[in-house]
Amino acid sequence: MKIVIAVIIFSLIILIHEFGHFLLAKKNGICVLEFSLGLGPKLWGFQKGETFYCIKALPFGGECRMLGEDEDEQAENAFGKKPVWGRISVIAAGPIFNFILAFLLAVIVISIDGFDRSEVRKIIEVDGAAPLTEAGIEEGDVITKINGSTIHLSREIYMYLQLNNSKEELQVTYEHNGEKKETVVTPRKDQETGRYMIGITGFGIKEKGNPLEILQYSVYEVRYWIVTTFKSLGMLFSGQLGVKDLSGPVGIVDVIGETYESAREVSYKAVFLSMMNMAILLTANLGVMNLLPLPALDGGRLVFLLIEAITKRRVSTKIEAVVHFVGLMLLFGLMIFVMFNDVMRIFTG
Repeated sequence: MKIVIAVIIFSLIILIHEFGHFLLAKKNGICVLEFSLGLGPKLWGFQKGETFYCIKALPFGGECRMLGEDEDEQAENAFGKKPVWGRISVIAAGPIFNFILAFLLAVIVISIDGFDRSEVRKIIEVDGAAPLTEAGIEEGDVITKINGSTIHLSREIYMYLQLNNSKEELQVTYEHNGEKKETVVTPRKDQETGRYMIGITGFGIKEKGNPLEILQYSVYEVRYWIVTTFKSLGMLFSGQLGVKDLSGPVGIVDVIGETYESAREVSYKAVFLSMMNMAILLTANLGVMNLLPLPALDGGRLVFLLIEAITKRRVSTKIEAVVHFVGLMLLFGLMIFVMFNDVMRIFTG
């Protein structure tokens, strides 16, 4: 069951991503040769018009293969024959559709489970003092900014403190009885954990809202995961995280399985909400990763298209194809390493 759920989540995310490319390709009059879910050998498929639709053996991938995408093609319905901004819209549509999917899933989750407003639910002491109380913040106040970073969800407070673990003073903007106020909070070191804390707890307490608040906090939810993904990448490039901290399909399936087992002990509702939250995380993550300006990814293709849009000259198709091929080989190498690391982590604990 865990594997089935993981396959369904992966398939949904990839299908929506490729459908974004597919829909914009059709809108721009580009011939789509193949629209596939999965990688490897074809299991089943059918031809309709100019497009072959199919399902392949490995459920971790997909493709929207367009005429003239990686080679010179003189047909009028080839990818390269269309205006540059049309081609940009086709490539960008995949990640954008991932963000749209994340938003729609967030609407469902928040409609059922509510949202976690950045309200101070409970203040506790840290090493004999309560930094928030000392700064004038009370329970019921809503924190809106920390050092200029906008805060909408209580998890964003927690994430900020996790990523900025220091004794440096925090410039905090908050609302008290509807009135905007500013103060300075000095974190204190907790002797048990060794972390600098401000004495706030009660993260993740949910509340229900009206339809407008549901839409509003669904946007905040997607924003939270996009920002978290970018911050995680920043930690990876800065050396705070290593390549061994990355997870591929095997590791993600394992996490989905553990989440499923934990939620199943609570209720079927908990299982549904947990899997939906995993899908939001993964589709937002895929959208961000695909926009990175790296060869073989959508972001890499967008770099070449933006160069063309600025210079009014298209980069040689052969050069672009070689760059993407090299990038693809490096990406496969990284995937194999990450997969091996995932397997070792599972068996060694």
